Order: sequence, then C-alpha cells, then structure tokens
Amino acid sequence: MKHAFTDAAWRLIAPILPCKSRGVPRVDDRRALNGISWILRSGTTWRDLPGRYGPYTTCCNRFVRWCSAGVLDRILPAISHRDDAEVQMIDSTIIRAHQHASCIQNGTSEGFGCSRRGLTTKIHESVDANGPPLQVMITGGQQHDSLMARALLEGLPNSGMVLADKAYDATEIRTFTSLRGGWANIPPRRNRRDPICFNPTSTIIETTLNGFSTG
Repeated sequence: MKHAFTDAAWRLIAPILPCKSRGVPRVDDRRALNGISWILRSGTTWRDLPGRYGPYTTCCNRFVRWCSAGVLDRILPAISHRDDAEVQMIDSTIIRAHQHASCIQNGTSEGFGCSRRGLTTKIHESVDANGPPLQVMITGGQQHDSLMARALLEGLPNSGMVLADKAYDATEIRTFTSLRGGWANIPPRRNRRDPICFNPTSTIIETTLNGFSTG
C-alpha cells in the first residue's frame, strides 16, 4: 500500500508504541498507524478512511491518545535518524490560517501569528537528500527562518553539508554548522561584506527546497 510503513521502519516504530496486554484484543497497531498516515497525507475526514485500515473510530481514537502521550513525536526521530543524512536541507513555508481561526485570542500555542499575509502558520522542516523529513517544527507566520535553523539542525548528524536559501545566511548558523563538523552551503545575501564559501553548482538546493516550499 502506498501509505504503509515498510518492514524496516516498523521495526523501529513498534518498540515506541504503548502495549496493552489485557482486555479486548486490540486492532493491529501497524494497520492503525497506516490508517493515520493515510488520513494525514490525504487531508480527508476520518469517516472517509478506507476499510482496509480498520474502523475509523479506532484510528481516530488512537491518533488522539498517541498525540497526547507524545508517541507520535518520538516516531519521526526514530525513523529519520537511522541514516547518516550527509546532506541536510532546511526551509520553511507559510500557510494561511482558516478564517474561523481568527477567533483565537492567543494563537501562540496553536502556531498562529500575524505576518504580511494575515493570520498564518509557518512550517519549518529539515530533510535529507532524498526528501524524507528529519525535523519538523511549527511556529507563527511572523517567525523568521534563520531563528529556527539551530533547532532544526540540533540532534541531527554532526558532519555533512547543510543546504538552505539566503534567508539562512547568518554568521551564527554558519558557525554552529562548522562546530558540528559540517559545511553550510548557503548563498550570501547582497549586504554580506565578509566573503564566504558557496558552491552554486549544487542544483539540489533549487529542486528540493523549491519543491518543499510549493508542495
């Protein structure tokens, strides 16, 4: 199935999921997790979940419980950090908030903020050379990209090349990457006075980062 986790990924996920040995036999966790993945990728309602994933109420309830317990937050690092990630790319994209979200008085906990586009949410993400995410963070739309760079790179493999656009051209980011044994291959801004090392032939920065921003 397209949205199903592979056997290799499941071997890393299974120990993270909570176990319930007593009571009514559980719907298979792997099938439920595949159903959750289908919902998150399709963006449809729980009622439209195909029957091959089991009852939609089970998948929905398990999603809510795993979110509250922080289980889903531990799955992404377990899967993504199994590779060396010799190339790490970081970028962000802004999403307009739904018009009904304007009634929220304090949007900081929900990841809403006011930017030039109005009430927005910004998704910050780091991916490897093949595209799978390594770190995902959500902030208000007004948050500058460079302020989230360090958080995106922390916990990832120290060595390797970091690709980003001009928004991440900051001395702090370059120094942080160098201290970790890596190289920040980031194009310089027009107002940068100090010369930096940048390889413009890395076309992967255009294809991958632009694909993430518009996807």
